[in-house]
Amino acid sequence: MMQAETLNRFNRIVSIFIHLQAGRIVRAQELAQRFQVSLRTIYRDIKSLEAAGVPISGEAGIGYYLMEGYRVPPTMFTPEEVNSFVASEKLMQKFSDKNLSAHYESAMFKLKSVLRGQTKDRVTTLENQVWINTGHDVFNDQVPDALNILLDSMAEKKQVTIRYQNLHAEEIVERIIEPIGVFNENNFWYMMAFCLLRQDYRQFRTDRIFYIAKTEHRFSKKHSPELLDEYRKAIEGQKEKTKVVIKIDKDIARYLSTGRKYYGFVSEKVIRNSIEMTFMTNDTHESFARWFMMFADKAEIIEPDSLKERIAEIIAAINIKLR
Repeated sequence: MMQAETLNRFNRIVSIFIHLQAGRIVRAQELAQRFQVSLRTIYRDIKSLEAAGVPISGEAGIGYYLMEGYRVPPTMFTPEEVNSFVASEKLMQKFSDKNLSAHYESAMFKLKSVLRGQTKDRVTTLENQVWINTGHDVFNDQVPDALNILLDSMAEKKQVTIRYQNLHAEEIVERIIEPIGVFNENNFWYMMAFCLLRQDYRQFRTDRIFYIAKTEHRFSKKHSPELLDEYRKAIEGQKEKTKVVIKIDKDIARYLSTGRKYYGFVSEKVIRNSIEMTFMTNDTHESFARWFMMFADKAEIIEPDSLKERIAEIIAAINIKLR
């Protein structure tokens, strides 16, 4: 029993040490919650690391961090951690711009150089057995370093110049922006930024950026780190949503599981040989209606009547063109 407790404490202290190497201030409360132990236990573990010669700065109630320049690279990885490396590399190749992907590949080469034996063999085996396809370009080929520039801009608080084409406009407009955050939604990268032209916060889709360059001008104002989350919640709250209920044949419903979330899927229930699905969508007239047309012959609209009328309009237009 005592040996198991000693081993658990050793593993926890090593984990705390690795956590501190992340290079940020870590509060004792955060460590206590992560390892499910008391604050007193964390304080004792910190003292053990200090006694072992690890230069820890900070104090109880504020947080702890390693002194600048002190780093010991971890070279022992679990099989699950190795799996995450391979999966992350494949995702970076498909879901980031070319330059950032190249930098990540370089970082992976350095990481692989410290792997040994079975761990290195595991990476080599898995690399050729994981394949990811996005189905569309998430960045414009004309701006291979867009995501990298945006990340630099946010870290350095420097303004960015972009040339951007709105979804509903033909002309490309130049904007000076202050990037606040980036997020991936429905397999596209979006940027939230303060637009100096509009003097307001806007979101931009990265594949519609045709030119991007970081300037030497500092941000014109201070932007809260919580703005991205607040902005996303506000945007969702402003959208007027309509309840849609449709009934679909079981043999077709299973093919919709990957895309239905994009259209506001809420719930489903089985009714004999059909699946009744409920959605809360903000665009029944165009996007939802045209998506429904893909499987309309195997489905029925329960509500609203406005969606039924829109589908009838689309069908009528198709019939006219087929005559």
